[in-house]
Amino acid sequence: MLITFIGGGNMASALISGLANPPRSDLRIRVVDPDDAARARLRDTFDVPVFTDKETIGAIQGADVILLAIKPQTMPVVLNQLAGKVRSDQLVLSIAAGTTIDTIRERLGRDIAVVRCMPNTPALIGHGISGMTAGPDCSRQQLARAEEILLAAGEVVWLDNEGLMDAVTAVSGTGPAYYFLLTEALAAAARELGLPPHTAERLAAITCFGAGAMMATSPDEAEELRRRVTSPGGTTEAAMAVLDSGGFRALMEHAVTAARDRSMELSGAPNLGEADKDAE
Repeated sequence: MLITFIGGGNMASALISGLANPPRSDLRIRVVDPDDAARARLRDTFDVPVFTDKETIGAIQGADVILLAIKPQTMPVVLNQLAGKVRSDQLVLSIAAGTTIDTIRERLGRDIAVVRCMPNTPALIGHGISGMTAGPDCSRQQLARAEEILLAAGEVVWLDNEGLMDAVTAVSGTGPAYYFLLTEALAAAARELGLPPHTAERLAAITCFGAGAMMATSPDEAEELRRRVTSPGGTTEAAMAVLDSGGFRALMEHAVTAARDRSMELSGAPNLGEADKDAE
């Protein structure tokens, strides 16, 4: 499999690292990036051929997968450059936020196979999760290739409805920030209780890390794990009562909905909340 990455940023580097370690004889990678320093870093780190943006068309020749790892504002320029140059048997795999499959196919051709995915930042350390959705002209082999590439950075979930990608953005894309805020608030509370700052930070960080690892490896849902550590009349029950009375669950729902709505605004999609009001 030959993959041409267009864009060599952090997420592209994470995917290349996961794919190239250990080395595979059946895998070849090329990278296109306009930045001299980025190309040098990628070439030296991963020993892959690198190309300038002016060499893009040559770099996609013979590629099985063209992976768009670029910022949304760069997408129109790249799609204009690729228009008429992508073959119908090549897969376009996009990890660019906000650009729909239809937008890509309208510019590159209605017969072009496109998969859109939304990885999150833990992919940078191999523990990400990506929401994925496919256009109508993808073969089974192309879907398998897309999944193989994203599995190099963590887990994947497939969506039948591309419209749900904004919800994926709100949950897993924005989710690390929720987690960091919880850790930040827990550490601050620990300091208020008199714990030394370094001790407070480590207690909060490692506790959250351990709880996350338990959830990721347990067959039980978060609700059941929480129930097990909430003994009647104990310290955890006292804390849960405060969070419930403060509307913690409703606040989280509002935060995720706000993130979803903003994602829709950025991608030009209609706001679901407004659509619901129009239907009433």
